[in-house]
Amino acid sequence: MVNYPALTSHTSEGLSDPLIYVHDFTNTYKNHLLYPPAVREAACLKVQIPWILQPMQKGDLLAGRKRTPFLGFTPIQGFGNIDRTGYYMEEQSLRDELEPYLQTEEQKVELEELIAYWQTENTNSKIRVRYTEVMARELWTDNWGVESGVIYPLYRMAGAHMDMDKLVRLGLPGLRAEIREKLVSSAETYHPLYESMLTALDMLEYSMIYYIEDVKQALEQADQASDKLHLKRMVEVLEAIRYHAPRHLDEAMQLCWLYMLLSGSMEHGRMDVYFGDLLVQDLNTDFISELEAQELVTAYWRMILGVLGRDARVIVGGVGRRNPENGDRFTLFAIEASRHVPFRPQLSLRCNKGMNPEILAKALDSLGEGTTFPILYNDEANVPAVMHAFDVSREEAEQYAFFGCGEYMLDHRSYGTPSGVINLVKALELTLFNGIDPLTGRELGLKLGTLSDFATIDDLWEAYQKQLKHHIDIIADQEALEYKIVGEETSLLFISMLYDDCITRGKAVFEGGIRHLGGTLETYGNITASDSLVAIKKVIYEEQKITKERLMELILTNFTGAEGERKLLLEAPKFGNDDDEADQMAVLYHEFVCNTVRNQRDRTDLDSYLVVMINNDANTTLGRLTLASADGRLAYSPMSNGNAPSPGMDRNGITALFNSMTKLDAGLHAGSSQNIKFSKQMFNGDRPKLEALLDTFFELGGTSTNISVVSKEDLQNAMKEPEKYANLIVRVGGFSAYFVTLNHNVQREILERTLY
Repeated sequence: MVNYPALTSHTSEGLSDPLIYVHDFTNTYKNHLLYPPAVREAACLKVQIPWILQPMQKGDLLAGRKRTPFLGFTPIQGFGNIDRTGYYMEEQSLRDELEPYLQTEEQKVELEELIAYWQTENTNSKIRVRYTEVMARELWTDNWGVESGVIYPLYRMAGAHMDMDKLVRLGLPGLRAEIREKLVSSAETYHPLYESMLTALDMLEYSMIYYIEDVKQALEQADQASDKLHLKRMVEVLEAIRYHAPRHLDEAMQLCWLYMLLSGSMEHGRMDVYFGDLLVQDLNTDFISELEAQELVTAYWRMILGVLGRDARVIVGGVGRRNPENGDRFTLFAIEASRHVPFRPQLSLRCNKGMNPEILAKALDSLGEGTTFPILYNDEANVPAVMHAFDVSREEAEQYAFFGCGEYMLDHRSYGTPSGVINLVKALELTLFNGIDPLTGRELGLKLGTLSDFATIDDLWEAYQKQLKHHIDIIADQEALEYKIVGEETSLLFISMLYDDCITRGKAVFEGGIRHLGGTLETYGNITASDSLVAIKKVIYEEQKITKERLMELILTNFTGAEGERKLLLEAPKFGNDDDEADQMAVLYHEFVCNTVRNQRDRTDLDSYLVVMINNDANTTLGRLTLASADGRLAYSPMSNGNAPSPGMDRNGITALFNSMTKLDAGLHAGSSQNIKFSKQMFNGDRPKLEALLDTFFELGGTSTNISVVSKEDLQNAMKEPEKYANLIVRVGGFSAYFVTLNHNVQREILERTLY
């Protein structure tokens, strides 16, 4: 008999008080401190899950909403510039939430004691307290968007691509049966991981029972016949998935949605694989109509948009799929859903030779409308690149997926985070100014001399390489340490149950269960840094038009009163124009940074550690903490985005841009963002020419395209009259956003990108 929490607890007067929740969660955690991590986690989930579940809203076609507690447990929770992982607390928000409930001085004292406890007991703090002296020195701040540094840790276990196909095939009963079989056959008399997994599945069933009651209440209040019909089916679906694997598309969607909701993951993986077969079956048997199928898929999109937040991804298309014809049928519905629900999820279409032309045509139609989705990925380039970067077989590489802003990983086989951040232009600043951050005066990195001490460009390059390796070594060690501590503290039960090979090995995902333990390093300012090296080489060392000492002064003074000298630097060769000098430096720089990061697997416990050149808006955020650079960029302005040229520096047309971009070896990293801004006239006015351009890019080895179809006038007008352009969507880097919601600096950076 399963011991479920009371079904009325979420609405009862006592337990609606968040004070009750935080005390119950804290006491449960304390009472299980000496238990195995899986047992402690399961006990905490039994407190947390009834608290987070929220009633459905009118019009929902799927049941499942939740609130975010400011104290709790999750693989990833974001607050401000700092992500949390494992057991977390957001102190100020927690204070703000609880303050209205504090009636006595005793309660206030108890709250302060509770907060003091979690200040050191949260998983982030447990990671930081284990830093070595050199790690603590270089990783002196977690607040990467506010405080100046070279490297920053990102505390998160994001990007979990669980085996949702397995979940749909087995259902709740089948997954239970698999775990129970392992439990019975285990040589151990007590196996805490298997026992705790079963508890987590009990809580999944609890969520189904919760929503059965919730939907029944809505049914009693419904007055429209169509609403009653729909709500009755929802009850049938929720009852059905308690007892057997999904037999219809709506059952599969409901099961997957609730599992995603409780797991803390936001990555939906190859959805056409695990929904395609049931979709086609239901259509062929007339269980649902085309219109009803579209309503279901669109409803899923609306739930992702309204509930999950951040940058949830759905992947469709590509090689390595079971029943690709069925998958393609679902893909058409997915693209249509993104036309009606723009912005999120980040629909990503894997393209390959011989793909259904109807899908690509529909994708281009959607992009031409300004949705920014689907993002196009090129399997012909990506599969070989993933094979090389991750050192895996073609069979595994065909299961590449992407999370967050587009970082690559292997679907339900590998992890790509936690990740770190490195400001490559700030590292160059340190190299030019003898290990001093000229913005703050703080000593960081290696003291190797100033620019004046480097007799040749080769001397500067050698020093810069040492500076970069120093910081890359540290952030790789931090990432390995983070995995270790999260593995000691948590089991991530919902994720472990759907990850190869956790159940088979009887180990949680970061306890040794995962097949490939990988990590990523987010690099920012790549092209700004390589263009700066070209400018220094040409203008300072070769032509000697500016002295080394004068360049340092120009950087410190932001070119004040020196427009002529800045012009010399701006006119130096720039990446993005198919210019040999600029592109050769970019390739040299790219290969050094990527290989230095990739080689960390030889000195850490990571199977892979790879660069990602996939910017969100961090090229702008970190740019605000970075002085002027030798390429002519002004202080505090945006750095280059992904592997794209610096804003406005690609001047020789789109073919030259493609030629430059595709010179950077994709087999050395875990993804890059190639932002291309097309005019409406170019994109929609001459489709054959557009398709030829994209074919050329992919033939050259282009891995993906982030396409925005906008007009310069719309962007300019939106900055002046935002209320008139509330629905204007742009591709920022690794995510899309409504243009008017972006801060002014990010808007300017997007406006300054070359429009084709």
